[in-house]
Amino acid sequence: MSPFRLLIIVFFLSHLTNTLAQNSTEWQRDTLEFYVNKSNEAYDQYNYKDAIKYAATLIEKGHEYDYDYYEFLGYDILGGIYSETEDTIKGKIYSEKALELARATETDSLIAWGALNLGILYSENKQTYNKAIAYFKESIELNQKAQDYDEIYLTYINLIWTYLDNNQLDNAAHYIQKAEELSLQEVDSLDRLYMDLLQGKYYLAKKKYDAATQKLEKIASFANENENTDLAIEAYGDLSKLYSETDDYKKAFANLDQHNLYKQKAYTLKKLEETEKARAKYDLEQAHKELQSALKEQAYAEELISKSKSLTTVLIIAIVILVLALFGIITFFKTRKIYINRLMTKNKQLRLANEKAEKLSKVKTKFLSTVSHELRTPLYGVIGISTLLKEDQNLKAYADDLNSLKFSADYLLALINDVLLLSKMDAEAISLSKVPYELDTLIQNIVRSFEFTLHENSNKLHLHIDENIPNKLIGDPIRLSQVLINLMGNAIKFTENGNIWLSLVVVETTKNENTVVKFTIKDDGLGIPLHMQKEIFKEFTQIENKNHSYTGTGLGLTIVKKILDLYGSEIQLTSQPNEGAEFSFELTLEKQTEQHKAVSIFNGESNIPQGLKNGHTSHVLIVDDNKINQKVTQKTLEKHHIKSSLANDGVQAVAMCKSNAYDLILMDINMPNVNGMEATKMIRKFNKNIPIIALTAVELEEGTQEILNSGMDDVIHKPYNLPEFLKIIFKHLPKEEMDLSH
Repeated sequence: MSPFRLLIIVFFLSHLTNTLAQNSTEWQRDTLEFYVNKSNEAYDQYNYKDAIKYAATLIEKGHEYDYDYYEFLGYDILGGIYSETEDTIKGKIYSEKALELARATETDSLIAWGALNLGILYSENKQTYNKAIAYFKESIELNQKAQDYDEIYLTYINLIWTYLDNNQLDNAAHYIQKAEELSLQEVDSLDRLYMDLLQGKYYLAKKKYDAATQKLEKIASFANENENTDLAIEAYGDLSKLYSETDDYKKAFANLDQHNLYKQKAYTLKKLEETEKARAKYDLEQAHKELQSALKEQAYAEELISKSKSLTTVLIIAIVILVLALFGIITFFKTRKIYINRLMTKNKQLRLANEKAEKLSKVKTKFLSTVSHELRTPLYGVIGISTLLKEDQNLKAYADDLNSLKFSADYLLALINDVLLLSKMDAEAISLSKVPYELDTLIQNIVRSFEFTLHENSNKLHLHIDENIPNKLIGDPIRLSQVLINLMGNAIKFTENGNIWLSLVVVETTKNENTVVKFTIKDDGLGIPLHMQKEIFKEFTQIENKNHSYTGTGLGLTIVKKILDLYGSEIQLTSQPNEGAEFSFELTLEKQTEQHKAVSIFNGESNIPQGLKNGHTSHVLIVDDNKINQKVTQKTLEKHHIKSSLANDGVQAVAMCKSNAYDLILMDINMPNVNGMEATKMIRKFNKNIPIIALTAVELEEGTQEILNSGMDDVIHKPYNLPEFLKIIFKHLPKEEMDLSH
């Protein structure tokens, strides 16, 4: 509802006063007009306390002088005050009392005015808008008798607006027509503008966009020139809706911008007004109480006079209490302000600290990712060369040394992976995947990876897998492997000439056929003191191991605990010094169903093709800026009878692909000049079929999707696992040329 409609409640009071005062004596008229003016002045300044006081006096004097007109005005002002302060119930009570007095006078102008005010009050609620319509029509009928065209036109505005608010478009159109006929008479210019606005709203609702545009643009122009905020808000808002419905979004946005601009101005004024209203509302409540007290004092005047002493005492006590209460309130708000300021300061410091921590966390993660990449690149050479040398029959005499070399390199790689994994867990960047895998193959791979360390420490492994555990599962085999590898590695490290037990036992089968399995890793080694059994799960914490020169980093059990947290499981530890240790945890393993058609990442296929048909030798292009890594990859391929050529960067690789035919390209990612992904995109422009495999030290979780989106077919992570490396290579070589008989 427009603020224009609220102002009507107290409009024309001075005009009515002049009309009604003609029949009163001079001194009575001056007295009553004084209270009318004082009440209206206080009302305009939101000083409702004084406004009520003067209105109440006006009612009292009007009744005393037997002037129903002024008594009507007093109740009308009270109705406006309570309605303005959103006490609509009292507002309606006083406005209805005003209309009742108007009807008693049988004065049409007063009845019409009282009916209009009540119509405005009832139009605010959709449940009572029918009452509002009835009051508006009554007001129009009475003003037509008096030929008061301004009042009729004003009532038409409110009636039409009510019909539009309730989507009664046909009724609105009927009275718009009547208003147009009436506009031939002399009516207020501002009222004409509001009627134009209502016509624009009507045309917009009827989808008559040209007519609506004409009206609304006119109103918007006038409002803009004369800084009429209320008209501007309505007009620009409707224009924005109009242009949006006609798909002229540029104009829609421009008008919406103007709408918001004026709305902001109105909001600023409204905030000031609301502040005054809030203060005034408090005064209003106090004034209402004082009014009730005054009536009681008048009714019991004699009794109060007789008890004046006791009343004085009570008043003094009340004043003292009020002063103390006021002092308490002031003290409370001052203290509250101090604490709020302190809290705001602490919140600001906390926010800055949090932002700093987040920034440092990102820097740390980026640093670890970069360092891990730079470390993996030379490790690729170390692990690759040591693997090749181990398989060289001419170097059997150095087998132990080469095993130690490869073990050290593998340990360093595991350490790098542990640090990076822990960093990602702290940043909550790790989640569990769900892929198919086979449990027996996963366990066999883990056991095989510990063959060297078991032999080195003269330990014996005892493996037990409950036959009731399904073999084909769906879940995250990588994270499960990391848990078991860390726990088994910890057991082997602290045990010499002893036994290691790995046991998987069914605990229960759930309703959806999933299996709860208890994993137990036990050893008969050094054991863990009671005071250390909680500490060892903290980062970089480890117990002293006098039997080994290698003590590790103290990250393994921390990673185990954090991964099990992702599963919603807990690690249990039972241990005594020199009696070994037993770690156990429970996981719910999900059985594969028919919908899991994907190939398992642990599928047990360990046979690797050893050669190609005699009629063809595959030719692979190795693109890598690191000479050592080139040599490792080339030697590995040569051992499996695959010819290779070398390119030092992406530019050279693109040029060689244009002038030579290759069966496959192994493409490094981070290279000078042109990197691997850019080179791949350039090659794909003239050769879309050649398999291109990324050979990268970048974390797979960080860059796999971006690598594949560049046009590559697969990714091999450096340092690579040789069987996995060869499996991917032969997977992408032309299958009709492969000899799988070996």
